Amino acid sequence: MYDFNQKPDLNITPLVDIMLVLLAILMVTAPVIEFEEPITLPTGSRSQQTQDVQKIDIIITKDRIVTLNKNKVEIGNFADSFLQFVNGKDQNTPVYIRADKSLKYDDIIFVLKSVKEAGFFKVALVTDG
Repeated sequence: MYDFNQKPDLNITPLVDIMLVLLAILMVTAPVIEFEEPITLPTGSRSQQTQDVQKIDIIITKDRIVTLNKNKVEIGNFADSFLQFVNGKDQNTPVYIRADKSLKYDDIIFVLKSVKEAGFFKVALVTDG
């Protein structure tokens, strides 16, 4: 016979296991979901803004003559001449170095090192391709 005074036991362990798995899946997938709102951007003026972009051009010829924005300098005097040239200029100004391919590696690195020591870190070596 069945005893009506006995209280039934509820086993909630499987329920907790399923809820933890669902919570873990939700935590993993929630950061991945992206919501995109379609927006209409306002139209601007059709005229182009002109910017006076300052840049420093350094050209090294195969005769080891350095041209610093159309000023010719000996490569041995480049470090001092460059410091005088950039006195008061913004150090975020881009510097473009063009060098003849027959030059020694040391000459190009000397110019690059002088530019970096002057505090300019936006330096690009310009190639032909």
